[in-house]
Amino acid sequence: GVMQDISGLPREGQQLINSYGDGGFRVSGVRYEGSVLIRPEKTSSWPVGDIAALELDSLSALLDEASGMDILLIGCGEAMVFIEEDIRAAFRAKGVVIDAMSTGAAVRTYNVLLLERRQVAAALIAV
Repeated sequence: GVMQDISGLPREGQQLINSYGDGGFRVSGVRYEGSVLIRPEKTSSWPVGDIAALELDSLSALLDEASGMDILLIGCGEAMVFIEEDIRAAFRAKGVVIDAMSTGAAVRTYNVLLLERRQVAAALIAV
């Protein structure tokens, strides 16, 4: 896998992404196989293996917790993909901006925003 060197430390109990690749992620020292949903306080497996299968329903767990979230990063896999307007609109209605990018870029951006104390969450397709 590709190891990302992380500088800085998150607040107590917050999830920092240590590395990604090999079909999964290491988040705060714990290995997750496959795709993940990451909020600052918890990480959960996410059964979306391909960005083409992304539907609003698959993000309902994040949408339900959208209060206190400003940004949702979507890691689309190897390359950025356009996120459907119904998904963007549902999150926008709760004050959350969706930013889509490759999974690698989303991992780096999530860590930077977390360390900047931003209210960020990420939905990351494994690569």
